[in-house]
Amino acid sequence: MTPIHRRPLDLLLVLFFVISVLYGFLFSLPEGLGASVSADSPWPPLRALHWWAVAEEPAHLDPPPNLIAACLFDGLFQAPVLLFVIVGLVRLRAWLRPLGLVYAGAATTNMFFYFMQTFAGPYPPPNVAYYLAFNLPWLIAPIVLGVRLVVRRDLIPSGA
Repeated sequence: MTPIHRRPLDLLLVLFFVISVLYGFLFSLPEGLGASVSADSPWPPLRALHWWAVAEEPAHLDPPPNLIAACLFDGLFQAPVLLFVIVGLVRLRAWLRPLGLVYAGAATTNMFFYFMQTFAGPYPPPNVAYYLAFNLPWLIAPIVLGVRLVVRRDLIPSGA
């Protein structure tokens, strides 16, 4: 088995997914459960995120139901599943392929709805390039994982 440090794409995905897990548990899940993104939020990470929401994503200041659903999906499904995806990528386990493909499809779909809320909703981002620089990775990484799992089947042993 090739070690993770010799597989740059897998290493990059693992590093990004670690950030995604932390973000899911620290920001998305509390917001989905009703903690406010405000200057006086009871949850310090959402208090710290308030400046970003005011400047770049005002929908988070009074989130509509589909944004709450996206946050809950991120915190309750994606973050826990990514813990297994990370292990599967590091250890090259055969069960990564079906789990990773389900995750990739679900995460891509979730980001579609997230972007629809952002761009078609009442609060489009004032700086689209800045917004996309911070949000597109959550669309691109699952797609890259899905393509990697389909195209590079040889990297994961079938019985591992």
